[in-house]
Amino acid sequence: MTPENDTIIDSNALSPVDGEGRPIPVTIPIALAPGVKVVYSTRLGGVSEGDAASCNLGGRGGDDPDRVLANREALSRTVGAPILLVSQVHSATAVDVDAASWVETPYGADVVDDDGAIIAADAMVSTRRSVGLGIFAADCLPVLLADPQAGVIAAAHCGRRGVVGGVVGSTVRLMLEKGADPNRIVATLGPRICGSCYEVSDDIADEFESHWPGSSTRSRFVGRGVDLAFSARRSLLESGIHADNIVDSASRVAATTRYLESDAELALLCSRDGEGSPDLGHRLDSVDDVMCTMENPLWYSHRRASIARKNLEGRMLAVISMV
Repeated sequence: MTPENDTIIDSNALSPVDGEGRPIPVTIPIALAPGVKVVYSTRLGGVSEGDAASCNLGGRGGDDPDRVLANREALSRTVGAPILLVSQVHSATAVDVDAASWVETPYGADVVDDDGAIIAADAMVSTRRSVGLGIFAADCLPVLLADPQAGVIAAAHCGRRGVVGGVVGSTVRLMLEKGADPNRIVATLGPRICGSCYEVSDDIADEFESHWPGSSTRSRFVGRGVDLAFSARRSLLESGIHADNIVDSASRVAATTRYLESDAELALLCSRDGEGSPDLGHRLDSVDDVMCTMENPLWYSHRRASIARKNLEGRMLAVISMV
């Protein structure tokens, strides 16, 4: 859609590269709060090929490092800020990146410890403007938070172990230490595998249910499942975040999905990825939850790729920045 009105324009008519021939990632911006921007990358608009096509931003899946770097540089240009990254390990650890050292990269910086190793953590908090905090995901849930008045932003990677371990609470507590007020903090939940698709063992489902009654589900496959978004939302409420301050990203994602329903690149990806129907229309018709990484072909999904027995896997980034 154009900024001025609701006229639908043809995405196929838009150039996939900039004036210098560099890729332009297809991203979904979320207006979280005045002066705070959230961006979700998609599978579209990058230079990765094969199973990782096309905008893979993760460095652990076996993709060509030069292509990953080109995709990250392109996303940084789209975000308009260098992107900070940590080594995500499914922990509850949140790091104050303002107090840490950074190793500069073409797309941003890796946050490192005193020995120069990338810090292992699953959440970042910062008061710096003009930098982005980036969280990798491909089924796990990115949670983006901000207190715009205090000038504090945060990003948390909420996988199964991290959510149960308390990564949301750790992130909010660190935000408060840096001057945020829980009454002012706003948050949004990014793309994630939904409760109907995230099948787990009975032990895991019971563990979630013991923490957050109602978080276990019946999966659409055989057994039980868990709802990461339900659990993270409850964790935000338990941390003092007001329910009215949890912004729903789904409407913007739904609009983008409809906009791309005839996109040539997305159609080509679906025809080749072996992760479901080769027909884009059929694939989109089967989507019940646009935020679900397994259902919506816009997203990378570890579980969808595993079922398809793919050799490579891609990762998206959810990025928050103060502009």
